[in-house]
Amino acid sequence: MPTLQALRPFAHREYRVLIAALAISIFGSGMWAVAMVYQVIHLGGGPLELSLVATAGSIGLVAFVLAGGIAADRVPQRLLIIAVEGANLAVIAAISGLAMAGWLQLWHLAVGSFVLGVGAAFFFPAYSAILPRILPPEDLLAANGMEGTIRPILQQAAGPAVAGVVVAALSPSHAVTGVATCHLLAFIVLNFLGRHALDAPHNGADGGAHGGSARAEVDADAGATGAAKTSLFHDLREGISYTIRTPWLLWTLLWACVSVLFLIGPIEVLMPFVVRDQLGGDSSMFGFLLAVMGVGGAVGSLITASLKLPRRYLTVMMVSWGAGSLPLAAVGILDSFWTVAAAMFVWGATGSVGMVIWGTLLQRRVPSHLLGRVSSLDFFVSLALMPISMALAGPAAEVFPIWTIFLAAGIVCPVLAVIAMIAARMPADELAHPLDRQVEVQRTTAAGD
Repeated sequence: MPTLQALRPFAHREYRVLIAALAISIFGSGMWAVAMVYQVIHLGGGPLELSLVATAGSIGLVAFVLAGGIAADRVPQRLLIIAVEGANLAVIAAISGLAMAGWLQLWHLAVGSFVLGVGAAFFFPAYSAILPRILPPEDLLAANGMEGTIRPILQQAAGPAVAGVVVAALSPSHAVTGVATCHLLAFIVLNFLGRHALDAPHNGADGGAHGGSARAEVDADAGATGAAKTSLFHDLREGISYTIRTPWLLWTLLWACVSVLFLIGPIEVLMPFVVRDQLGGDSSMFGFLLAVMGVGGAVGSLITASLKLPRRYLTVMMVSWGAGSLPLAAVGILDSFWTVAAAMFVWGATGSVGMVIWGTLLQRRVPSHLLGRVSSLDFFVSLALMPISMALAGPAAEVFPIWTIFLAAGIVCPVLAVIAMIAARMPADELAHPLDRQVEVQRTTAAGD
């Protein structure tokens, strides 16, 4: 049954521990997004100070995400995840203590935001790399879908809502204390992860606790890597080299680069003006549209988690991303709130379908000894062009009508998706590497043993 398919990862103890800690931490991050804003305002800061604090977190994330990928391939991922959560706890607890004592200053928040950004840069590659070590290949799609479902619910909705209530009823410092409590609970839960299997050295040939024979194309690459220590530069170059010589991976990242450049700026910067000038709405309407997009993302993730990985997985992924961008082409000319909301819902849902499949493919087809680095490259590519997109959106709106910018974004992304599929020969590639057949072979082998 589809519902049972989505819940299959929960049959594994290590996953239950990991997803519980992740959910608590994500909820805390959602609270922090609101608590940090009102803590800055409480200290007398304005838009400039708030921008500086937020930017400090982005700088920490972008500057260290490649290092985080290297660390995820060198250090036991369990220890790395626990260390990051411990650092998050220390930072938020320190800010909470300073706030309660009345000693908190804006630079404390900026430094704390930077450290949290660095922590995220190390956490996400390690999380992506640890999943194949605790789950069988056929459960990875459901696990990625589950994360894609809980993230918008907890980080974009529940966490901010609770923090807003705490700030209104008590104070921003109490909300920060709530964030610290979340990180404390997540840190405690993470320490229940099994030590022996997850801390064991890995060079990719084992494929984790369950995934060995399912990674047919991976083992040859992984076997070339020994236990010898190499330089950080060598590790980074190895990850980049693998990405460049793997067409489906390279062209998907190139598509992601262009899509981030064309889409993020219009959504983040120009959408409020669409709401004001075309829909006659205010900030609450803009926030509701973002919430609709988040709900679409959660629905798309849950549906994908409830199904099997499609045989034409690369095609489904690229069509979801490309076709899902088409409704945005009309956003600049729509004058009905519900039609714009429908476009945002479709974009959020189809984007999540592609992201769940993409995360699963990284874990299924990338050598495990390179997974942290490749995941961090994916993260870096998306993050690096995001501020550029937002910086260009405003000046572009001074030169071109807003509707033409959305039209360009909604057309360019699907066209480039088709180009990427053709250039990487994705239809032929997915048939040459049938992941569903690999799982069946693994099951047959296990039954024979």
